[in-house]
Amino acid sequence: MKAHQPDYILIATVFVLIFLGMIILSSASVVLSQGVADESYYFLKHQLIYGFGIGLIGFLIAQRIPYNFWQKIAFPLIIASLILLSLVFIPKLGFEHSGAKRWLNFGFFSIQPFEFVKITFILYLSAILARKGKSEEVIKKSLMPISVIVGILFLILYFQPNMSAMGIVVLLTGLIYFLAGMKMTYILSLVGLAIFAFWVLIKSAPYRLSRLTIFLHPELDPQGQGYQINQALLAIGSGGLFGLGLGHSVQKWKYLPEPIGDSIFAVAAEELGLVGAAIIVFLFVFLAWRGIQIARRSPDKFGFLLASGITGWFFFQAFINMAAISGIMPLTGMPLPFISYGGSAMVASLIGVGILTNISKYIK
Repeated sequence: MKAHQPDYILIATVFVLIFLGMIILSSASVVLSQGVADESYYFLKHQLIYGFGIGLIGFLIAQRIPYNFWQKIAFPLIIASLILLSLVFIPKLGFEHSGAKRWLNFGFFSIQPFEFVKITFILYLSAILARKGKSEEVIKKSLMPISVIVGILFLILYFQPNMSAMGIVVLLTGLIYFLAGMKMTYILSLVGLAIFAFWVLIKSAPYRLSRLTIFLHPELDPQGQGYQINQALLAIGSGGLFGLGLGHSVQKWKYLPEPIGDSIFAVAAEELGLVGAAIIVFLFVFLAWRGIQIARRSPDKFGFLLASGITGWFFFQAFINMAAISGIMPLTGMPLPFISYGGSAMVASLIGVGILTNISKYIK
C-alpha cells in the first residue's frame, strides 16, 4: 500500500481540543496549584511538559509507523500492559489516592497504567478479530483467548478498584465484536451478562449502590455522596448562555471536587456557558465523525476495526464524562479526553491519534 496525505482535519480537531483544554485547565487549576506548589500554573506546566510534550513525541512516532505493524506485536503489548497494570499493588511502587490503587510512582514522575491498557487492548482485539478466515470462525476461535485477557483485566481492575475502567472495556469489546460480525443474539447475551456482573459489583460495595441512589435522588445527601453532582449542576447552571467569563469560576474555589479531573467540564460550562460547552460537545462529535470516515474507508479489516476502536474509545469516554457531570448518568470518575488533567491520559490519547492518523494515510 502506498501512503498519501493524512487526514489533516482530524489532526486539527484534536489539537483544537487540546488547545481549548489547556485554556480551561489554566483557569480550573489555579486554586489547586496555589495550594500544592504556591504558584498559579503548576498543573498547567506539568500537563504541557509531561502530558502534551511527551504525547506529541508519541503522536509523531505513531503516525509514521505503518499501522499493520501493530497487528504483529499486539499480543506482547497487551501482556506487557497487563503486567504494568498489576504493578500498582506493589508497596512503594504503587500509590493510593482516594482509596484507589491506580498509579505507579517512579520518583520524579508517575503514570496511570490503565490509560495505556486501553490502546493495547484495542490493538489486541482488532488484531485477533482481523485474522483471515470466515468471520464466524474467527469470532468463535477468538472467544477463549479474549475471555482470558478480559478476565485477568477485570480481576486487576476489581481490586484497584476501577469500575469506570471496566465499563469502557465492556463498551470497546462490544463495539469491536459487533463490527467484526458477531451475531446480535450473542452480543445481547454478552450485554446481559455484563449488566448482571455490574449489578453484583454494585451490590457488593455500599458506595457503588449509594452512587446509583444519589444519581436518582441527588437531594438525599447534598453534603455527602450527592455533593459533587450538586456542585457540578450548580456550576453548569451558573454559566448561563455565555458563561461567567474565563477565570471567573466560583466552584473551582474548593467547592467542586476534582475541578481539573472528571469535573472539568462543569468548570468549562460555568466559565464559557452553554455556547462554550456546546463547542466542546461539537468538537468531540466531529472527531468521532472523522474517525468513522477513516474506519469506513480503511483498506483492510484490521485498519477498520482499529480505527473504529480508537474512535469509540474517545467518543465513549467523552460522552460518559460529560453525561455524568451533567446529571444524565451516574458519576463514574472518568476523565474528559484531551481536556482533563493527566499526563498518562494525554500521552496514551495522542499515541492513539497517531495510529488513527497513520490509518488515514492509506484510506481508499
